[in-house]
Amino acid sequence: MDLRKKHPIFRYRKFEYAFEKESLNISFDFLLEPNIEFKPTLKIKGIKKNNFDKEILDNLVFNLGMIELVSYYKASCAKEIIIECGSLSLKQKNFWKKLYLKGLGEFFFENKIDFTQKDFLKITSNSQKKFKVKKVKTEEKTLLPIGGGKDSIVSLNLLKNENICYLGLNKTKEIEKTIGKNKHIYIERKIDKKLLELNLLNYYNGHTPFSAYLAFLSLLTAYLTSSKYIALSNERSANEETMIYLHKKINHQYSKTFEFENDFRKYTQEFLIKGIEYFSFLRPLYEIQIAKIFTRYKKYYPIFMSCNEANKTCSGTKEKTLSWCGNCPKCLFVFIILYPFMEEKDLFKIFNKNLYEDKNLKKELLKLLNSKPFECVGTKEESLLGLFLSYEKAKGKNYYLLNYLKKNNYFEKINKEKILNSFNEKNNLPSKFLKILKNEITRSKK
Repeated sequence: MDLRKKHPIFRYRKFEYAFEKESLNISFDFLLEPNIEFKPTLKIKGIKKNNFDKEILDNLVFNLGMIELVSYYKASCAKEIIIECGSLSLKQKNFWKKLYLKGLGEFFFENKIDFTQKDFLKITSNSQKKFKVKKVKTEEKTLLPIGGGKDSIVSLNLLKNENICYLGLNKTKEIEKTIGKNKHIYIERKIDKKLLELNLLNYYNGHTPFSAYLAFLSLLTAYLTSSKYIALSNERSANEETMIYLHKKINHQYSKTFEFENDFRKYTQEFLIKGIEYFSFLRPLYEIQIAKIFTRYKKYYPIFMSCNEANKTCSGTKEKTLSWCGNCPKCLFVFIILYPFMEEKDLFKIFNKNLYEDKNLKKELLKLLNSKPFECVGTKEESLLGLFLSYEKAKGKNYYLLNYLKKNNYFEKINKEKILNSFNEKNNLPSKFLKILKNEITRSKK
């Protein structure tokens, strides 16, 4: 089935929003020609109706729709996206084209789609509706998105003395327990069921740039809560690509990269809103450095969750397991970077086993070191460092995976300090946040 010929045009027809009690309800209207309509919705819960500027809201909600549509556009990879509810300049179209193509890199690889061909994607805007960029007054408040993983837990604890508003997307027990009784905003996002039906009919499916969606959603929420800062918990490890496909770098974590962060900040200032600053608080650190900090917060050991298999439903055909699978590369990576800094009994309890004794994980281990899987994992270099530190700690114990690496000379040239004591100065942290993180790294060295 040639889906691009069958469905050559994708239309973003309209967006709507309304306040109801303590929530902002948003809906979008997309059409995959000739006749497939999508109407996804979301609720931003915990928002009281206020004297919000309609022009600002229109602009922010419209642009949220521009990233929401990716999940539906990918069903056919239509040759043209036509925007009917807002005007886009050439510069804006270039921003979105770059984000769509780079953000869907993994999706293109998995579906064997040549996205490098000339005129692969055309973005057209036929609306006369233009949006104004305005400066807003904000409070000295930070919006902190919480995903229930170790990174956002570290940010939460390091910023606990700041004026924080927590943001949770699609309430899960991990997010709920992490946020606790702190003041928060919850988002309830609903995917149109037609998309799941198309997935079962062998329409294209795959990874989308979720962190880009979170960026636009956070910006809207920051405006609604008068927050001056948006502090993400993306780290420097995300900058390393996953693979090369059709001579292009493909990164599973593209929308977590410093490159996207800079693009988004520039786009925000030029086309969306002034007075709100978006950055990643953990950008200067590697995953393994964040893991070391995380191990001090023992109360979160039973709570945090990073295994993607735990939340998979396979287009609604199975229930979420909501537990670490212990068999995927993400589980193994998290185990690797925590082992050097945690007591064995605590780590084994989280995964219900010692992953270093599992011979079936050798294939996943070699992926982490030689190629990188399509997962949110650290660099190949820090995976090796975590394994080396684990081997040093576990000396005398007969752990299969660690012994295999030792026998095959993986541990011959390791520079521990290069990663453990590094601090990447290529970041967008405002001075007060930079000071907090540098103080923490100084403390971690002691």
